[in-house]
Amino acid sequence: MTAYNQAFTSGDLSAEEITARSLKQIEIRDKKLNSFLSVFHERAIETAKALDAKKKNGKPLGKLAGIPISIKDNIQIQGEITTCASKILANYRSPYDATVIRLLEEEDAILIGKTNMDEFAMGGSGTHSAFGNTKNPWDLACSPGGSSSGSAACVSAGFCPISLGSDTGGSIRQPAALSGITGFKPTYGRVSRYGLVAFGSSLDQIGPLTRTVQDAALVMEVLGKHCEKDSTSVNTHVQYLAEIEKPIANTRVGIPWHFLEQLQGEPRDNFEQSLEVLKALGVEIVDVNLDMLKYGIAIYYIIATAEASTNLARFDGIRYGVRSPNAKTLGDIYEDSREEGFGWEVKNRILLGTFVLSSGEKNAYYAKARKVRTLIIDQMRTAFQKCNMIAIPSAPGTAFSLTGIKDPLDEYLQDLYTVGANLVGLPGISVPSGFSSDKKPFGIQFMGPQMHDAEVLRYAHAFQTATDFVAYPPEFGGIL
Repeated sequence: MTAYNQAFTSGDLSAEEITARSLKQIEIRDKKLNSFLSVFHERAIETAKALDAKKKNGKPLGKLAGIPISIKDNIQIQGEITTCASKILANYRSPYDATVIRLLEEEDAILIGKTNMDEFAMGGSGTHSAFGNTKNPWDLACSPGGSSSGSAACVSAGFCPISLGSDTGGSIRQPAALSGITGFKPTYGRVSRYGLVAFGSSLDQIGPLTRTVQDAALVMEVLGKHCEKDSTSVNTHVQYLAEIEKPIANTRVGIPWHFLEQLQGEPRDNFEQSLEVLKALGVEIVDVNLDMLKYGIAIYYIIATAEASTNLARFDGIRYGVRSPNAKTLGDIYEDSREEGFGWEVKNRILLGTFVLSSGEKNAYYAKARKVRTLIIDQMRTAFQKCNMIAIPSAPGTAFSLTGIKDPLDEYLQDLYTVGANLVGLPGISVPSGFSSDKKPFGIQFMGPQMHDAEVLRYAHAFQTATDFVAYPPEFGGIL
């Protein structure tokens, strides 16, 4: 149970006091980070007052009562602007709630705002937003990762203890690692995607960014439910908080050492030190073969861009969002609205996706990528016959300069260790694993078989409890 919920239920603080403190910190300190695109001042305070009245009247309280939660700006909240950090949706107000929003509010969560992100979740740096870069609380000159950049930064800075993000190729786990927090990507289908603006439909998954694994487990108890509006939603429910307390001794963790040959220097040292922690917990480390993951980036960027080019065709200046004021004909509306509304990274991915789906290239690229994806799935299945869990770094290194990545291909390689989970539909989590010599966070990632979400959380919780790397950046702190 998060400290915010404890403070509220014990009577130490009212929901209104907790919410006011959170909003005040955002007002004062988010000018440095740009982690929020919109803040729900009136809505949040009204929700908090209603929650205080509910408590006063002795009515049952939800699991998330008194907890301020932020939402990535590609998840729909009825009546609020959903921009996806893009000019083309700058005026789009959602007419409905995403399933995850309904589930959060049913458990008395207090929604405090929408967070910044790479445009349409395309990027790994937080620099592709149409509304300005997001900065890392540990070093304001560095990226917090992406695409869930604002969600990671605001939790890291202590503006709120929980945020929802989306993960298509690592967009929860990579920013969590670079920002020194916990980020969980559930099994594909475990959390409903209804109300999530689609990027890559076979890859996207909503998940929590939190300060602790325990908080992530709490959120999963709320979100991990079947949704009739999502055809990919699985119909199972797990008691995550009870499961994560079980020991991990006498189990096996697989390491794909050959795949990690390029990991050197401080990142490798940190990873090997993390494995010593697991050994001390009674875990046996075994080698597993995941050589096919060397094709992961190439396969991911074929499949993801192909799906993105299809999904983003709906943003045409007719049905949603901004229409170009310069358009004079129907053709101008389509062309000018998309030209003026999309940023360059989105345009690049639409063009690439259209190319790999074109009649002359589909068999050479998209069809072949799907075949290799199947081979990666098969190799993962074989690896899990040797171990209970797979551990790899969450990112190739620590937070990089906001101006340091000039070549888009270098940014794409930020997903090197995370895309595998999305291609296979596995649950994966990043937890803090220490700090570099220049005081930037490292993260270690645990991946488990499909539907073994609670087990993934259990390993991460055991590691986090043993290491206690949960910390606030020097210039920031919590609100309690």
